[in-house]
Amino acid sequence: MDEVGRRPGCPKRMVFGPCGGVRDDGRCEVAEERCVFVDDPAPAWEAPVPPPAPPRPGGLLDRARTRPVVLTDLSVAPYDPASLRRVVEALAPVSDGLLVGEHANRPDFPPTLVAAEVLQAGGRPWTTLACRDRNRVVLEQELAGLAAVGVDGVLCVTGDARGPGVRPGATQVFDLDGVRLAALAATAGLPVAVPESPSAPPVHRRPARVADKQRAGAQLCVLNHVRTPAEVAAFVAAARRAGATLPFVAAVAVYTDERSARVLQGFPGLHVDDATVERVLAAPDPRAAGIAAAVAEARALLAVPGVVGVNLSGLAAGGGEDAGAQVKAEVAAAVREVA
Repeated sequence: MDEVGRRPGCPKRMVFGPCGGVRDDGRCEVAEERCVFVDDPAPAWEAPVPPPAPPRPGGLLDRARTRPVVLTDLSVAPYDPASLRRVVEALAPVSDGLLVGEHANRPDFPPTLVAAEVLQAGGRPWTTLACRDRNRVVLEQELAGLAAVGVDGVLCVTGDARGPGVRPGATQVFDLDGVRLAALAATAGLPVAVPESPSAPPVHRRPARVADKQRAGAQLCVLNHVRTPAEVAAFVAAARRAGATLPFVAAVAVYTDERSARVLQGFPGLHVDDATVERVLAAPDPRAAGIAAAVAEARALLAVPGVVGVNLSGLAAGGGEDAGAQVKAEVAAAVREVA
């Protein structure tokens, strides 16, 4: 490692790697080289952190104490407050929280501004904060702003690295990685969620990473997509053996057409059930079939010990943000009826 602990050869300058985008053959998500953390594990988290922030009253973590919860991806047109309001109005009544994403190829208003708009429209935001485009000072500013506006929580991620040709003139910062950002968010008094990718290499080390992230301040782990609920059950059990006691939210793949399905299948570090995808796309009514598949997956995941909720994840529909919101709203409503 270099003088500040960063692992030489990691494009994201991580200390507590690997990220969730390691490819199945062990390659980095943005380079042909093998991920530098696959064969040489990161150090364990040992620094002290403050006590966890109490859950927001009536928020997702609070509700998860007594019943299963639904965290729904918020997919909106960037820089479009009207789109945001329409999508929030569709999703907020049937969701316990809205996960505000952040994408390398779809920049949007600053996270604090988006969170304020979501709150004003009636949603409870869990804001994704990534290290890719922000140095430590700006991350501290955003955390202070998110705490001030009253978000339900923050999902701390290292962030996707930009692939070749995606904003090539923009610098990628990576002052911190997701684990160190989680500690910073906990110090700021925010409820903290972290991601994990159960099926990305090195698979055998990822359960212990959850325990490390909890020691850094995480109160919730949002899992990436895997093919079967049995894989989620095995991963949660392994994380428990490694010392993690926090609750888990498991990802449900929501797709109803070719575009929304293929986008999910193309992400490095995650896996969906390809046989189910092809069955949905070949159905006489792919929209109805996709909704039914998502509801079935959600029900199976909620039966896994340690899983307190599901994350409805994906575009849901290729026809635009409003169409996708309607699909996810239908899935969310059906999941909550049986939860």
